[in-house]
Amino acid sequence: MISVQEFLATVLLFAWVIFVVTILTKCLYKRMKNRGFKDNVAVYYNRKLVHLLAGGFCATVIPFVFKTSFLPFVMSLFLAILTYAPHKIGKLMYWFQTEDNKCEVSFCIMWGMTITIGWIVSGGNFWFGILPVLFMSVGDAITGIVRNTLYKKRTKSWWGNLAMAAFSILAGAMLGVAGILAGAIASLVEHFEFKIIDDNVTVPIVSFVTLLVAKFCAPSLLTF
Repeated sequence: MISVQEFLATVLLFAWVIFVVTILTKCLYKRMKNRGFKDNVAVYYNRKLVHLLAGGFCATVIPFVFKTSFLPFVMSLFLAILTYAPHKIGKLMYWFQTEDNKCEVSFCIMWGMTITIGWIVSGGNFWFGILPVLFMSVGDAITGIVRNTLYKKRTKSWWGNLAMAAFSILAGAMLGVAGILAGAIASLVEHFEFKIIDDNVTVPIVSFVTLLVAKFCAPSLLTF
C-alpha cells in the first residue's frame, strides 16, 4: 500500500526536478551566455547540474522517505518520456539538451531501474541500488564539471575520472569494501566511450554488478 507520505514526496521530488530542468538551468544558461560562455560549455555545465541536483538529490532522499521503489520507478519512466518528447517533436530544451545526444533519457531509465532492481535484490535496502545511481549522478557530474572547466568542451580526461573516483570511493565505503571497489570500477569505466551505449548505462551497470557479485560470492565484503 502506497502511503500518503510517499505520494506527497513523489509530487515534491517531481516538482523539484521540473524546476531544475525548466527554470533553474534555463536561468543559469542565460547567465552563463551573458558572461561570455560558449553555448556548448553552458549546455554541458547544465547537463551535469541536472545530474547532480535532480538525479543525485532525489536518489539521496529516497531511503529516508519511501518504503518501496514503485513510485520512484514510475517517476523515472515519466521523466524519461518528458525528456525524450522534445527530441521527437524537434523542440529541444536547448539550455541542456542537444540534437546529437539523448543520454538524459537513458539517465532517467537507468536511475529508476537500478534503484528498483537494487531494492528487490537486496531485500529492501535502497542503498544497494542508490549507490550505483550516485556514481552515475554525482560522480559523473563531478568528472564532467572538471573536464568542462579544464577543456571547455565535451571530452574525456583522467583528471575528471580522478575527481569522480575521489567521490565514488568515499561514497562506496558506506557498503564496505565492495562499495569502494564498485566506486573505483565505475570511475574507470566512465573514461571510455562505447558507440552502442553511453556512460549513463555502463557506470550504474558495472558498479551494480560488482555489488551483486559481492553479495552472492563474497558477502563479507559487503556491509549493509
